Amino acid sequence: MRDLLRLHLTAAGYEVQVAEDAIAAGYLVLRSPPDLIISDVNMPHLDGFEFIEALKADKSLPEIPVIFLTSVEEGDHRGKSLGAVGYITKPVRADKLLALVAQHVSGGRTPIG
Repeated sequence: MRDLLRLHLTAAGYEVQVAEDAIAAGYLVLRSPPDLIISDVNMPHLDGFEFIEALKADKSLPEIPVIFLTSVEEGDHRGKSLGAVGYITKPVRADKLLALVAQHVSGGRTPIG
């Protein structure tokens, strides 16, 4: 899934960094805060909601728009309470992904997925 997202976003001109889990993503965000985070709800160590809650607890980080990637809609309420700007359901439609990202990031900037 990460490779598919990277392929679509890179082809659209975005610089993309990917992480295999929330811990690796956290290091990337702390090192260089991205313009957007696409977080899978289901991840090892921390789920996507816990990951974003941990980032929001760090007041040294800027507000970063978040899009949750999920196979179900059940997280909609919890994600909204975390300030999610959108959801992408699996299987991912490239047109929906790119439209949602374009609403929150100008071309060539760095989303983390």
